Amino acid sequence: MKIGIVIVTHIFDIANGLPKIIKEIAPNVPVTAAGGDAHNQVGTDLDKIVAAIENNEADEVVAFYDFGAARVNLEMASKLTSKTVHLNKLALVEGTYATAALLEVDVPFETIEAQLADLAIHK
Repeated sequence: MKIGIVIVTHIFDIANGLPKIIKEIAPNVPVTAAGGDAHNQVGTDLDKIVAAIENNEADEVVAFYDFGAARVNLEMASKLTSKTVHLNKLALVEGTYATAALLEVDVPFETIEAQLADLAIHK
């Protein structure tokens, strides 16, 4: 089973730029993103987040978020999809990058979680 990555951020441009970096080091990892509110202004949008999860070609996704409402909306979105969604508590850019690199070389997800546990943000 392939695991993908979903990125949720308050900033539309980050949602469009971060996947480009990730695809450079992990071209085989499915990456989708949701950024900004419904008008691409600062904020988050539940419908965009659900679409990012659903449009990811993987059956299981690791979700990264920047802060606050992005996490709350991700939690709600995870209940609106049949896919398994793992909410990650790593810094957005660094966590996404490290996870994608490990997924690209087929490191088991449980091993990735263990390796990156010390980098988690616990707030």
